[in-house]
Amino acid sequence: MKKKYISNLPPSRKLNLTRRHFVKATSALVGAGLLSSYGLPIYAASNVDEMMKMYKQANIDWESQKGSSIVLSGLEHPWMSSIEPLLPHFTKLTGIDVQIQKQSESEYVAEVPVKLGAGNPTPDVYMVWSYGQAANAGWLESLDQHFDNPNLFDKNWYDLNDIFSSAKSFPIWNDGESYVMSITAEAQTMFANQNMLDAVGAGIPTTFDELLSTGKKLKSGDVAGVAMRSKADGSAGTWPCGGFVFSNGGVVIQDGKCMLDSPEAIEAVQYYGSILNEAGPLGVGNYHWYECLNDYMQEAVAIGLDSSNFATDIENPEKSNAAGHTTYGAMVSGPGKQAKPNMWHWMAGINSKSQQKAAAFLFLTWANSKPTCLMSSALGLATTRTSAWESDGFKSAFGSQAATAALTNLQNADGKIMKDCWFHPQSGEILTPFGIAINEVVTGTKTAEKAMKEATQKINKAIGA
Repeated sequence: MKKKYISNLPPSRKLNLTRRHFVKATSALVGAGLLSSYGLPIYAASNVDEMMKMYKQANIDWESQKGSSIVLSGLEHPWMSSIEPLLPHFTKLTGIDVQIQKQSESEYVAEVPVKLGAGNPTPDVYMVWSYGQAANAGWLESLDQHFDNPNLFDKNWYDLNDIFSSAKSFPIWNDGESYVMSITAEAQTMFANQNMLDAVGAGIPTTFDELLSTGKKLKSGDVAGVAMRSKADGSAGTWPCGGFVFSNGGVVIQDGKCMLDSPEAIEAVQYYGSILNEAGPLGVGNYHWYECLNDYMQEAVAIGLDSSNFATDIENPEKSNAAGHTTYGAMVSGPGKQAKPNMWHWMAGINSKSQQKAAAFLFLTWANSKPTCLMSSALGLATTRTSAWESDGFKSAFGSQAATAALTNLQNADGKIMKDCWFHPQSGEILTPFGIAINEVVTGTKTAEKAMKEATQKINKAIGA
């Protein structure tokens, strides 16, 4: 694999950005008139003055593409909602006009591939829903040449060290090229009803064994101890159970071969099944993420382990009975093992047929920069930057304790072992048998050893390993 510019940036120099700058700027956003009655941000130009000073410190010719116009395409998503109100300030900084194309997820996933497949030069920048499909089809521009262009990118100012390691490794495709930037971050995180824990005198579990024993103590009557996805579907139990495998020293795919029959993977899945079988709700074998979240918010379950982004709904008192008394924790791990939660990043890239690639790259740099992430995170957007997650604005919007727990899990995540499976060209043929096997273990129809060995054999045959 050839050297990657994006993953080998030089040590960052100390930027002249003080805590006073960050606090003043984010405080201005949280202050007068940040939110409209519809919950959308309104950023007065005066509120962004401090941020503009930060952009000017970059050794970038922001106006090199002045007069250009680009099309940004994405689905209805928190990232689009937080970036859209900031676009007038991007235009003020660069002189580049940005036109928005936004659709529902189903419309977006159906229509954008048709445009790209037909060689349409727009959208110029778009949210990437399936990296494998887009990269293999040639719909994405390699970003490496732009990262190495001093007129477009200041490696020191951008400060790659501030970006989560998983977010840095995600964009590197199988051919060694970086075709996207990670734009959001989420990691497998524990959420537990503190009132229920207190009632049985239990603390936050830190290991598989503690989760099992605590879950059994918490299960009573109509309340389950633990709920996690286990529906027989490739998009259900595979993500949280994958985190169990990783946190027991195992992997799903290694060197192109399925490794779910390893002792580490089998033990992890056995724990996953035992926890849900002994402490889970009735019918947990049919649970996807929605059932897990809904049960938790209705206080029908005491503990869950799923996306860190659940915190936004959990802490909304209009939706959740658990708001205000949920404690968030790190991913649990196997006996003597290091926790490695599963994770995910939404990504954005440049259309390979775009006629405005330099302007598009300036937009991506701006959108993922420290100042922009500080502003978007003040609305609770889970960005890819440590500085944004640690900011007062994000902690206020997302919840300080939830943010701290999620940050810990993001920093402990291993993006490579996740990508080896979920970015595999035949990921569907891996995840579907894995999901069915998880369901078999949870429902007790097969032992973990039998289910994982059969699934591994089927997967390796399908992917030619």
